[in-house]
Amino acid sequence: MIGGAGGSGVLLAYDPQKGWSYPAFYTMGAISFGLQIGGEASEIILMIMTDKGIDSFLSTSFKLGADISIAAGPIGAGAKAQIADILAFARSKGAFAGVSIEGAVIKYRDAWNRQYYKKPVRAVDILVKRNVANPHANELRKLVSQIK
Repeated sequence: MIGGAGGSGVLLAYDPQKGWSYPAFYTMGAISFGLQIGGEASEIILMIMTDKGIDSFLSTSFKLGADISIAAGPIGAGAKAQIADILAFARSKGAFAGVSIEGAVIKYRDAWNRQYYKKPVRAVDILVKRNVANPHANELRKLVSQIK
């Protein structure tokens, strides 16, 4: 049997001098083969930990585990994180136990970003150069800045 997974999300970058960027829209998808049945809903947070990781997000698409390394985030007090370009934290509900995003492809949502910012815009314009803005994201930026 063939299975598939996918979803969309946003990426915000943090700079100590500038604070949080405005969001850039991305999508993630994966295909699996083998004996499988069921379904699940998952929420995933990816924390980019290296320059190589952020450089991947500035490209049009890349593959987790192939183009950049990914590891499960630390769990519990005193847990040691693995050295990886991206740490993944996930929560799932459904017939499957656990979440695997190794091999998933992440792509920049060009059309969504163009529509949101009302002009053609690249990920580097949003996350690094910060030469675009949308006031609808101000509440999100305010909320993430309060996380300690």
